[in-house]
Amino acid sequence: MNIIELDHITKSYDNHIAVDDLTLQVPRGSIYGFIGPNGSGKTTTIRMIMNILYPDSGVIRIFGRKHIGSRIDTIGYLPEERGLYRKMKLKELINFYGELKHLRKPSNETDLWLEKFELTKWAGKKVETLSKGMSQKVQFIITIINRPEVIILDEPFSGLDPVNAEIIKDVILDLREEGATVLFSTHDMSVAERMCDFIFMIYKGKKVLDGTLVSIQKVYGQDTIRIQSEKGASVLDGIPGIEKINDFGQLQEIRMMQGIDHQQILSAVMARTRILKFEVASPSLNDIFIRIARPEKTEKNE
Repeated sequence: MNIIELDHITKSYDNHIAVDDLTLQVPRGSIYGFIGPNGSGKTTTIRMIMNILYPDSGVIRIFGRKHIGSRIDTIGYLPEERGLYRKMKLKELINFYGELKHLRKPSNETDLWLEKFELTKWAGKKVETLSKGMSQKVQFIITIINRPEVIILDEPFSGLDPVNAEIIKDVILDLREEGATVLFSTHDMSVAERMCDFIFMIYKGKKVLDGTLVSIQKVYGQDTIRIQSEKGASVLDGIPGIEKINDFGQLQEIRMMQGIDHQQILSAVMARTRILKFEVASPSLNDIFIRIARPEKTEKNE
């Protein structure tokens, strides 16, 4: 069963079409990633799913029914713009949101999550004394405190250090194991690759990718070589068959021209230097993202 369905959704602001005839389905129990450049329509789409904005045309269904109201008990929403009652004490604040979401004993859940996120010693402190990272963890706790069936997160990892990002990642996976459906937007392609069952990309308001990472990569084939050599990127200059080079310093990612055998490039590099690493692969999600979002840049590099 698809737990969220968007059927030909369109949303415009004056003469700008923010979301253009968008149709997609989010399967129950999945982690569904939203990616796209800034201004592509990600947040507008999420706000329409939450009924904060209304589509100009099309239908949104959640749990198989046309979406009406925010359904606060069954949907947890972490918005892009964070906001907390800064004068409240931390535990009181989380308890308050637990009561809003009809938890019978919010204090028990509050204590559990404070310990999970290493915030117990801050329980009696006012929210205004918390760091930015701590405040973001509190926002996340508020979003999932009642373990909702659907969790919608707009850039949940933005601004977090690696330790706290790892904690939130683990909690998201645990909630999915309990049966929750998680939809989140991110600019971190490696997070989307590692975590998401399905990936959706929106560009200039239109859907350009939608499926599993494997199915998306199959569309592009194995046209990518990752190579590490003793002479670095300079050794690749003038080698025929190379369409684009993405230089990471210690490693170069090469996109081959159509019809080129990777052995041709390998032989040419080996004639110039010693190879330390050579891998033929499907393009990464990051590379696919750039191909779609910066086509004019690609053309200049060819």
